[in-house]
Amino acid sequence: MKRIGLLSDTHHFLDEQVFTYFEHCDEIWHAGDFGTIEIADRLQAFRPLTGVYGNIDGRDIRTVYPEQKKWRCEEVDVFMIHIGGYPGRYAPGIKKQLTEHPTRLFISGHSHIPRVQADPQLGCLHMNPGAAGKQGWHKVRTILRFAIVGKQIKDCELIELGSR
Repeated sequence: MKRIGLLSDTHHFLDEQVFTYFEHCDEIWHAGDFGTIEIADRLQAFRPLTGVYGNIDGRDIRTVYPEQKKWRCEEVDVFMIHIGGYPGRYAPGIKKQLTEHPTRLFISGHSHIPRVQADPQLGCLHMNPGAAGKQGWHKVRTILRFAIVGKQIKDCELIELGSR
């Protein structure tokens, strides 16, 4: 079993509550728009970190983190990219990638809208943790926490960090 803390769109701000909410997580995943490498370094010092860069991230992030990442966690194939859309409204090229390389869990950020949605046509689950930072149009800062047990994705929790 792997317990995952998922966040995105920190935009130069890392709420200290993240460390409390992710205390029992085995790994942290960041779906882009870190803002600074210092945020990535603080998360990495706390728990193993997997991330992708977002559209606002500079060279410091882009030299360490890829634009997209595909890997296996437990028995679940995962695909993460910052700008990916969601079922029914995927970003250009994403549905093709998901079709050609079937993925059980598709993660994106960018929209600042938290979303956990199944795509029955592709047989995958989409997650977007919303925005954990203070920049953007969202009103409430959010993160996700969930577990992967073998082939199952379970115990998903949307956590509100407070107003922007």
